[in-house]
Amino acid sequence: MANHPIDSSLLDKAICFAVEAHRNTERKGKGFPYVVHPLEAMAIVATITADQELLAAAALHDVVEDTPTTVDDIRALFGDRVAQLVAVESDPDVVGASREETWRYRKADAIRRLSATSREGKIVALGDKLSNMRAIARDYAVMGDQLWQIFNVADPALHAWHYRGLASALEELADTFAYQEFVRLVDQVFGL
Repeated sequence: MANHPIDSSLLDKAICFAVEAHRNTERKGKGFPYVVHPLEAMAIVATITADQELLAAAALHDVVEDTPTTVDDIRALFGDRVAQLVAVESDPDVVGASREETWRYRKADAIRRLSATSREGKIVALGDKLSNMRAIARDYAVMGDQLWQIFNVADPALHAWHYRGLASALEELADTFAYQEFVRLVDQVFGL
């Protein structure tokens, strides 16, 4: 079986951009570079599709939310489709309030956005959410309820509400192994 060359230039550029954008930042409380998370999200998306723009969007999904990069910057460098997919994954800032104060609003808005987005948008989001849920499940197995103290909101019932809402919003992807793993981990951490 011969390898067929693919054009991965857009994805290669997105990976390099994400590495640079997240340089010198740590995944909250983890002790490893932040970029590991978007690259894991990209790898999860690759289990569903080989679409280079979806893979690029997964690699870039946190740059607008967590760095000075804007959706317009993404559009200029990676095109309209990638920018739209990244925008779906980016929580808007609420001026005049802390991230703790706006947590529930932002999470409800994300669930609403994901429910209404295209299958492609849901695929990119699932890469992110499954990566997060894997980390939560690993950490919960070690730390138990102490885990919730590293988050902006420490109430596990609110996290359960959020992740069950995401599972509902992403249910269109129930035919994928990634979605099935996501739901299994949500049930494992938060109970059936």
